[in-house]
Amino acid sequence: MKPGKAGIGRIIDATKYSWLGFRAAFKHEAAFREELFIAVIGIPLAAWLARDGIQFLFLSVPLLLLLLVELANSAVEAVVDRIGSEHHELSGRAKDMGSATVFMALTIVTLCWVVILGGNYLA
Repeated sequence: MKPGKAGIGRIIDATKYSWLGFRAAFKHEAAFREELFIAVIGIPLAAWLARDGIQFLFLSVPLLLLLLVELANSAVEAVVDRIGSEHHELSGRAKDMGSATVFMALTIVTLCWVVILGGNYLA
């Protein structure tokens, strides 16, 4: 068995694989592209609307969390699709749970933005 790389070589390889993952998600996943668009607009908007660093974090971090969850959901879907195209209860459950995680992340984004911006303009 070939030993794995260590140190900077491992970091370089990990960065390369991460970049390939981002590219694959952008190329093959419409939801990722849509959520990336939301983040690209939302993070600068958060910087403009936030009153301080904490508000900026509570507006921008959920957008990054949404991208993270979408990447994980896409990975689950790819693995399930790779295993087989026939219907299986566990495959459907895995995909549904992945979808639910994205829904929860969207709910977190919405709650943070409503609470922070609502508090800014109600105070």
